[in-house]
This record gives sequence, C-alpha cells and structure tokens, in this order.
Amino acid sequence: MKFHAIALSLVVGSMSLLSHAQQVINIKFSHVVAADTPKGKASEFFAKRAGELTKGKVKVDVYPNSQLYKDKEEMEALQIGAVQMLAPSLAKFGPLGVKEFEVFDFPFIFDDTAELHKVTQGPVGASLLAKLDSKGVKGLAFWDNGFKSFSANTPLKVAADFKGKKFRIQSSKVLEEQIRALGGIPQVMAFSEVYQALQTGVVDGTENPISNFYSQKMHEVQKNLSITNHGYLGYAVIVNKKFWDGLPADVRSQLEQAMKEATVLANKIAQEENDHALEGVKKAGKTAVYVLTKEERMALKKTLAPVHAKMADRVGKDLLDAIYKDTGFDPNKL
Repeated sequence: MKFHAIALSLVVGSMSLLSHAQQVINIKFSHVVAADTPKGKASEFFAKRAGELTKGKVKVDVYPNSQLYKDKEEMEALQIGAVQMLAPSLAKFGPLGVKEFEVFDFPFIFDDTAELHKVTQGPVGASLLAKLDSKGVKGLAFWDNGFKSFSANTPLKVAADFKGKKFRIQSSKVLEEQIRALGGIPQVMAFSEVYQALQTGVVDGTENPISNFYSQKMHEVQKNLSITNHGYLGYAVIVNKKFWDGLPADVRSQLEQAMKEATVLANKIAQEENDHALEGVKKAGKTAVYVLTKEERMALKKTLAPVHAKMADRVGKDLLDAIYKDTGFDPNKL
C-alpha cells in the first residue's frame, strides 16, 4: 500500500509539473486607436505570430480603442503591470522623463523614410529604447505613422503664410518652438478636440500625417493642405520590463521575431494608408492640395534650422550629432 501511495504521489507530482510547464503566458496589448488602423492591424498580426512562433505558449490579447485604459492612463497601467504591452506615440515619452524622444519632433531632421529607418532601426534607435529601462519599461520597436504636413484655411507656401496663425500641436517644447520660428502661435490640444477647434476657428491650422488628417475628416474644415513632410509621427512598442525579463529566453526570442515581422507590416501599412488618404482628400474636392517646390521646401527648412540649435540641450547634442551622421543633415550648412 505504501508503494502504491508513493507511486500515486509521483504521478500526481509529474502531472502538476507538466501542467505548470504547459501553462499559457498571457499578454494584454492595449492601445488607444481603432483596430483597422496601421497600429491596430500590426498589433493583431503580432498577436497571431506570437501564438504561432511560441506554439501556443503565449497568448496575446489585443484591446484597441482605449477599451482598457485611456491615453493618459495606459503608461501607468504598464508600469504597475496591469497590462504588459503598449504602442504609445513618441510624444508620450517626454512626460515620462525621457526627453530624448522629442528629437523626433525636430523639423526636417529626416528627409524620407530611408533616413528615418537608419535611425529607428539602427544603433541610435536601440540606444533611445534602452533609455526606457530605468522607467520599468522595455522598448521593443518603432512603428511608423507617417510624415506630417501643414493645413490651414489659407495657402501655406512660405514662412510668411504662417505668421499670426494659431496651430494645434501635440504637447512638445520642440513643436512649440517650431511654430514660433514660423511666426505662428502654438496651441497644445488633445487630438480628439482638433476637428471642432478647426471648425469653430479656435485654431487656424494643424500638422498631421495625411492618414490622420483624412480619417479625422479635417479635410472638411481645412481649405488648404501643404505637403511639407517636415516632421515625423510614430510609435514605440513597449512592454513591462519586469514581465519581459521574467520570460524564458526562448520565448523572448520568439516574441522578438514576431515583433520584427509586425514592424515590417506596420511600416508598410502606414505608407499605404497615407497614400490612400491623400487620394481620398483630393477626391473629396474640399481641400486644395499643394506640393511645395524643392526651393520652397528648402526655404522652410532654413527658417526652421535655428530650432535645432535652440532645442539641442533638451535632447542632448550627442544624440543630435549621431542622427545627423546617420542622415547627412547639417542645419548649419543650409
């Protein structure tokens, strides 16, 4: 009887260990935009690939549209472990205490996507993500939203066209300085309030990637859109560091692969969405779309070059120099 009891105990113990080994790791991935956006589609793709690559060891549940937490709540929720993964806009990291991320707000610092990706997918991008570690956050990847263009009810071709006009911006000292350098008046405002503010004249214009401009129907209340591609708007995919560090090494490796694949998709979709949105704006016929000439864009670049020198200390001159080296941009030679 004693032998049978020991044998039974061993079997039960083995089953318990097996059950523990097969326990599914759950990841809550929360974000604040719709599921059919580039970020929404990429997060769903990541969830699918994470399950496939880990052979079911990991289950990622995506919560779009602020289903779990609103824009201002989600970062704290990640830090305390209430959710494991987010993809906030890069503007959120300045208030978190990592001002270096405001370098992405510098005007004309990237001329095109190729230059941008040299930074976000290279050593400089990796070093920026590493700065989040001290905040209890692990940075995994950068996802594109797109390059920004200016809009208003009057044409915006040269710096003088901006003078005295109120422009909505995200909360960023760099963006405030950008608008002031153009002679405009910066107005920090929540994204959800912009359409009504444009409609009622609380602000005269704004800056957005075309996909945001179109999806938020700003073309209905803005008569002019100038394709300036003067600034970048993107996201960083982040995870709770304690949770990430506690994962088995093989699982972490598989999730990193899933994130690499999701990043390629996210950036591809972002470009497609912006191209589609520009066609949509043109077809709607309510907004005149103007593409700056090479000379006009260079003149705007020169006007905004002093912003780089003025805000260099905010993000760190070494960081700026590293980006200039990657992109070939030198504001002193304009």
